[in-house]
Amino acid sequence: MASSASEPQREFDLEPTDNARLANLCGPLDENLRLLESRLDVQIRRRGDTFRVIGAQAENAENTLRELFDLAKNEEVTPERVHLALHERESGQPAADPDQQENGVRVPRGGIRARGAHQRDYLAHIRNRDLTFGIGPAGTGKTYLAVACAVEALQADRIRRIVLVRPAVEAGERLGFLPGDLTQKVDPYLRPMYDALYEMMGFDRVARFIERNVIEVAPLAFMRGRSLNESFIILDEAQNTTVEQMKMFLTRIGFGSRAVVTGDVTQTDLPAGRQSGLRHVIDVLRGVEGVAFTFFDAQDVVRHPLVQRIVQAYEARGSSE
Repeated sequence: MASSASEPQREFDLEPTDNARLANLCGPLDENLRLLESRLDVQIRRRGDTFRVIGAQAENAENTLRELFDLAKNEEVTPERVHLALHERESGQPAADPDQQENGVRVPRGGIRARGAHQRDYLAHIRNRDLTFGIGPAGTGKTYLAVACAVEALQADRIRRIVLVRPAVEAGERLGFLPGDLTQKVDPYLRPMYDALYEMMGFDRVARFIERNVIEVAPLAFMRGRSLNESFIILDEAQNTTVEQMKMFLTRIGFGSRAVVTGDVTQTDLPAGRQSGLRHVIDVLRGVEGVAFTFFDAQDVVRHPLVQRIVQAYEARGSSE
């Protein structure tokens, strides 16, 4: 990008002067600055703690740098963190205060912050409704935030156990070719929820809770005939439920329980001709008291920027794959 004298420019100092903090902000070989330049189409020049930004989005870049410099005092500034800061600004939402309860979740290993309006609405729905649906593409935090809320509720003794459920429908593979019994066969499909629990609570604590049945991770087929009281129940990958399975799951919710259903209606792996229970339930339960829906879109993707572009490309083509 060639600079022009007519282009907007901003020159400012980041204070107090702290070389370690500046190094954290800029990243190895200034990779964080290069990412900001690429995403905002600006040039960034630095001499010590003095920065000069050139380009149409120079003011936006300055504000982002100041925000990240504040974070750099107590937090590692990674390219992922830069992406999240830019994502929040692009969404047009003010940065959330992580100390406000409605903007985040407290788990044993720290706080998890809601990013963007849809994630904040999603947390509010989970806290205030008995049944919440989070629907949208991969990478929008649907399952992760739901697991975080479940862990928070367990730690606060608002529930007695967490039940994590997924349908054992494979994306083109066949369960019969996998070794082991049914529980072992479906274990890979439940791995994302295990990983979230380990990150939030630690491996040893999760293992103890699973052993004591405080945390139960199970395929959807194991839910039939049960009634789950004082539980936080999460049904993940719900687009792979049939209409009958969805009804069966929803009628398992017992007294003192809260349920969250997550999925992406564009990623269904059901056999041809089978209607997705998640797509069907949107029409059935919309407007029912005690039920809330949060719909995420490509702008809510908080993974690598490429994931957001991939989702947008598929949405533009109207693909159902």
